[in-house]
Amino acid sequence: MNFWETITGSDLTREWKAFEARAEALPADYRAAWEEINRHLSPYTDFTGRNLIPILDGALGLLEETAADGQSIHEVLGDDIEGFCAALAGGQGARSYRDRWREQLNRNVARKLGRLGG
Repeated sequence: MNFWETITGSDLTREWKAFEARAEALPADYRAAWEEINRHLSPYTDFTGRNLIPILDGALGLLEETAADGQSIHEVLGDDIEGFCAALAGGQGARSYRDRWREQLNRNVARKLGRLGG
């Protein structure tokens, strides 16, 4: 990956298209689970989404392998896809982008109030 790809995000676009092509080869119930995984992992992304690429690659690899083995999606992920995604992102209580923004806002407000009160 070169500097220009990093700045423009073209490397992410290329990887995302590769993920989608791989997901299209999955059975319908696995594709639906893939869409849910994407939806539930999106709050854990950083600004660019680069931190999720290895996690998504691993999750898609798991789906591909288990589909090839003939397992049902419920055997693989169970009924709690949101919990599965939270575990992938770092466990329950993993900080989402909202948590990071909230902490930053609280720090900024506290700093401003400190200047006014001092």
